[in-house]
Amino acid sequence: MALDQSFVGRTYPPTAPYEVGREKIREFAEAIGDANPAYTDPEAAKELGHPDVVAPPTFVFAITFKASAQVIEDPQLGLDYSRVVHGDQKFVYTRPVRAGDRLSVTSTIEEIKSLAGNDVLDIRGEVHDETGEHVVTAFTKLVSRAPEEA
Repeated sequence: MALDQSFVGRTYPPTAPYEVGREKIREFAEAIGDANPAYTDPEAAKELGHPDVVAPPTFVFAITFKASAQVIEDPQLGLDYSRVVHGDQKFVYTRPVRAGDRLSVTSTIEEIKSLAGNDVLDIRGEVHDETGEHVVTAFTKLVSRAPEEA
């Protein structure tokens, strides 16, 4: 069943703040195999003009994808997550994510379209720090595969 187009433009409440820790950044950088010292060494980050270590650009996905659960789990939307594949991901940064940031995400459904029986759902996640400063916008595309016909 196609997703309801009336959900386009729906914005969900901001998430509780997520505190970005040095150790989480280090673990993430190690997991993706990026040895950039700005991700693990506060002095190296300071030499680049940052107040503390910064996170790799894709680090914020863990925060924004968790926030998109508000959309995914909305019973009125009717998305069958067992049929969903991740279609695309983009980030537009105002500034890097830094250790010590307390980040909240506000998710909005940007677009819902049907292609070859599949539903394509675009979610925009606006990430702000605790002062309200914009940090990054994440664009997530989810594809809900059409049910197989018997």
